[in-house]
Amino acid sequence: MQKLAKAANISPRTIYIKYANKEDLLVKLFVEEVLGAYERAVLEDFSSDMDFTQGMKKLWLNAFRYFKKNRPSFSLMQYGKSSPLLNRAYQQKNIKQGDFFAPIHRFLERNVEEGVIQPFPHDVHRALLFSPAFDLVNEYFDYTERREQIITEEVFLACCEVVIKGILK
Repeated sequence: MQKLAKAANISPRTIYIKYANKEDLLVKLFVEEVLGAYERAVLEDFSSDMDFTQGMKKLWLNAFRYFKKNRPSFSLMQYGKSSPLLNRAYQQKNIKQGDFFAPIHRFLERNVEEGVIQPFPHDVHRALLFSPAFDLVNEYFDYTERREQIITEEVFLACCEVVIKGILK
């Protein structure tokens, strides 16, 4: 916290007014800033009533565009997925599955009920449908330092179509 205060050119006391400790800072940063901003971006122009293919493409494209502009948020999301801090954050904030990304949950549930997609638990759907998008964004950032960017919106959407075909009934 001392180093953070120095880097921000503020007094450490100022940080402790808003945050109890480093863990509290990370929890609030992740839940309020990163996760909330990501949710708003991903859900832009999305409706849980959309056709499955159209909805998935919208979600993927929104995520890709958001992360391209917000690499630090992408890094925190990647860290948060494997961190016990995220579970503590959800417990501290009393966040239950479905509190975030509720329209996506409804979208998936509707498509399961209508027999459009395979019926799996939410966490399995998330892994099957969205983990490939995160991996592609990771590749996008890997290629920013190379001569040629291979992860374009066209490639990203083509990969989305492959994922969609894999889960359709």
